[in-house]
Amino acid sequence: MKKVNRLAKIKRRNQSIAFGLFQLISYSIVALLFIILAFIVIKGFSVISWEFITEMPKEGMTQGGIYPAIIGTLCLVLGSILFAFPVGVLAAIYMNEYVKDGWGKRIIKQMTNNLAGVPSIVFGLFGMALFVNKLEFGDSLLAGSLTLGLLVLPVVIRTTEESLKAVEDTFRHASLALGASKWQTTSNVVLPIAFPNILTGLILSIGRVSGETAPILFTVAAYFLPKLPSSIFDQAMALPYHLYVISTSGTNIEASRAMAYGTALILIIIVLLSNLLANALRKYFGKKVKMN
Repeated sequence: MKKVNRLAKIKRRNQSIAFGLFQLISYSIVALLFIILAFIVIKGFSVISWEFITEMPKEGMTQGGIYPAIIGTLCLVLGSILFAFPVGVLAAIYMNEYVKDGWGKRIIKQMTNNLAGVPSIVFGLFGMALFVNKLEFGDSLLAGSLTLGLLVLPVVIRTTEESLKAVEDTFRHASLALGASKWQTTSNVVLPIAFPNILTGLILSIGRVSGETAPILFTVAAYFLPKLPSSIFDQAMALPYHLYVISTSGTNIEASRAMAYGTALILIIIVLLSNLLANALRKYFGKKVKMN
């Protein structure tokens, strides 16, 4: 009996040590993130003003604002999501609802997973070869948006597939038993239930697209362009590339250091607001599913 109690005591102690270690690591990571955010907020907050957000850059990007870079980033995020989200969702629906399990499906899934791990600069080179040179879109918002869309397409497909898998088969069987077709079951029963979780892919995509520099380096980003794009075939400035340039190869790096912190803070705010909007949409559609 004493031996059993001693073993139980050792198990509880080991469990407490393990949980304590995990808790320490978790809090350390969160604290590190807060320190990084606090550093950028403190450095960048003093730079942000109405003029900084709404004016064109001046004097070789050492003065003025970042308005063209903000608009360019928003256009690229919108363009890439308009391409990647519907294509990714439809591809995932086809793969999960219509394709039978087999070696072909396994190969496609493995290739999709591999694509999600390809470095972003490879997508940039591919986008330059296909959209900029072969299809002759030139360095443009269209080429940059399509390249970023391809970058996040695997993420949208995988998150949508997992969301569709989470829908219980009883809903499908009940719909089919009532005489609905396969497409009616998918579009009217399965997709509405899975849609709140599908939006998770949208949130992840917006965060990644907003901060990518390598793909737009080859397809759309301009070094210094104090005007707004007037069509999808125009070049544009973007916050990640603007931040990279003024931090590493600007005309006067020290003079533009403050602008770099302000640009980083604006980029974080845009990503945060985009995520909050997507989360609000997910909760809204989640409540509608529960009510139905």
